[in-house]
Amino acid sequence: MTNLALAFLAAGIGAGLSIIGAGLGIGKLAAAAMDATGRQPAAGGDIRTTMIIAAALIEGATLFALVVCILLATKT
Repeated sequence: MTNLALAFLAAGIGAGLSIIGAGLGIGKLAAAAMDATGRQPAAGGDIRTTMIIAAALIEGATLFALVVCILLATKT
């Protein structure tokens, strides 16, 4: 395999792992928010706001990881 092929392979694996990690993180976040809302329905708005902020941070980190993978793949 050439260096370019290995770079594309590594970028694909890195991008896949970052997407899987983000999906698991947001899934756990949503499950915890639903559980908290079920226990304390009056605090639903605050819980939802906090959940959206945390999900945005997770998605931001995932986007950063994807950009790094793309940049490393196209560097050669």
